Amino acid sequence: MYHVILAGGSGSRFWPKSRENTPKQLLKILGEETMIRLTYNRLREIADLDKIFVVASAKLSKLIHNDIPEIPEENFIIEPSGKNTAPAIGLAALHIFKRDSNAIMGVYPADHLIIGDSKFKNIITNAQKMVEQKPCLITIGIEPTYPATGYGYIQYDSNKKMDVKGVYKVKTFAEKPEKETAEKFIISGEFLWNAGMFVWKAEIILLEMKTFMCELHDSLDSIYDALGTPQYETVLDREWELVHPESIDYGILEKAKNVYTIKADFQWNDLGSWYSLFNVLTKNNETNYHDGDVISVQSENNLIISPGRLTAVVGVKDMAIINLDDATLIVPHDKSEAVKDVVKMLKSMNKSEYL
Repeated sequence: MYHVILAGGSGSRFWPKSRENTPKQLLKILGEETMIRLTYNRLREIADLDKIFVVASAKLSKLIHNDIPEIPEENFIIEPSGKNTAPAIGLAALHIFKRDSNAIMGVYPADHLIIGDSKFKNIITNAQKMVEQKPCLITIGIEPTYPATGYGYIQYDSNKKMDVKGVYKVKTFAEKPEKETAEKFIISGEFLWNAGMFVWKAEIILLEMKTFMCELHDSLDSIYDALGTPQYETVLDREWELVHPESIDYGILEKAKNVYTIKADFQWNDLGSWYSLFNVLTKNNETNYHDGDVISVQSENNLIISPGRLTAVVGVKDMAIINLDDATLIVPHDKSEAVKDVVKMLKSMNKSEYL
């Protein structure tokens, strides 16, 4: 089995910590290792070194290789630009299929938090068993613990349980819901969080792209023909310009008939925002988390990060305050998803020094 780490994202909701040269996957958010190093370490428990691949831009690939020099350079799959998950996964599938036409591949985000490595190993092993038995697409689902509005959801059919433990037929996918809808999902007991991790045969996902994303498949076909030739980079750049950005969920999984989910029992958090990080941190007696020089008076339920400078708050509640040398972010927890809009505004204002 081959394992692909998708590492092309920018992590814009983690601004101002996350920047172009230090995106979220290269931040040491929890402990002394970067998020992608934690992902790599987890995969090394189940995979040979030469079976681990990374998809990222050329610039990011160099930064990641500096962080994880163990990964062979030839296992970095360069995407000329970010085009969302479907093209990135298709490009990885081409490279893996070229090596082994019968290969099974797992796909994982670079920057998610997973607690329970042995449980993770069991889930991936069971997903592999299912894919060996049946030409199907497996998406890993997480038992929801609260009505999250920042995650997509998978509705599964509990009456269609497969022989492999924890595997069920998928009924539908749901986008990030409003809170009321998320509450209904939880009450129904039919929904899992969509963790953005997948297992399938490289051949099968390429065939599904041929059916449901024919323009992408045409470009991938041309790229495949150039693999291993001096023309590869030229063909890749040319075809990549023609590729439309699309998620694997919308492009394939919401349309294909052979989609199954495996219910994971490990702890998971996509760490997609400052609030999601706050949720996994250990708080003080006032339910605050402080990192740096912080004075807090009559304030509770705050995340305050202020390295190298004093930050004092009075009467502040339910906020994230990130106070760095060149930029300060103040955002209520319930608006943490909107931090990405700050990054969009900085781009439109040509404030590249803050990106």
